[in-house]
Amino acid sequence: MFEIPIPDLKNKVSDIEWQTRVDLAACYRLVQMHGWDDLIYTHISARIPDTDEFLINAFGLAFDEVTASNLVKIDLEGNILDQDCPFEINPAGFTIHSAVHEVRHDAMCVLHLHNNDTIAIATLEEGLQPLSQYSAFALASMSYHEYEGLAVNAQEKARLQQDLGHANFMLLRNHGGMTLGATIGDAFMHMYDLVRACQVQLQIQATGKPPVFIDQSIVDGIKAQANIVHTGLTGGQKSWPAMLRRVYKSDPTFAS
Repeated sequence: MFEIPIPDLKNKVSDIEWQTRVDLAACYRLVQMHGWDDLIYTHISARIPDTDEFLINAFGLAFDEVTASNLVKIDLEGNILDQDCPFEINPAGFTIHSAVHEVRHDAMCVLHLHNNDTIAIATLEEGLQPLSQYSAFALASMSYHEYEGLAVNAQEKARLQQDLGHANFMLLRNHGGMTLGATIGDAFMHMYDLVRACQVQLQIQATGKPPVFIDQSIVDGIKAQANIVHTGLTGGQKSWPAMLRRVYKSDPTFAS
């Protein structure tokens, strides 16, 4: 059996980096708990505040094996910055996440997942439709990116950046979903909304009945409402302590 190296970085990094590591490791565990993981693939990254350095999962570890200490610190060129780091990173994950972190300095965290429901909706020509409150949250800040194969071509980064623009939600055609957030909690809540929106749409479409669409004027007004009641101070930040408690109850080793 492959033995996972067990680094201990708690007293070797700044307090703010350690807290970022703990929150990001918790986010990986939450994704696994929700059944959104894809073996050792897909990624969640977080920028260390006030730097151009970000953290990402070690390639080869399952999401329920991610801890604060085994997250890998890299720069925008993909160089591993942790001294004597025993891990590698996934080149495809680096391409997508570095593309976002290069241009979206407002986004601390980026989630990219291969959830079946987001793949299905991303593959429909019409994409996500205004059929639920969850979809209204996502559609207030939605973008799309066409499929170009495995994300290992550095030239794709510019096209992804252009397609993303200032949006916090993206559906990658034939591929999956991506969300951004000013905090890890916000990015997680955005993904929660996106996944639920896609699930509800597929369930509605499965009935074969004509749906009732949310009026565009309401969708246009959701963004300002969401900033007050769902994200910001009362959304990601309000729900995140509860999410942390859930992970601690399940397996507190994530914070080691």
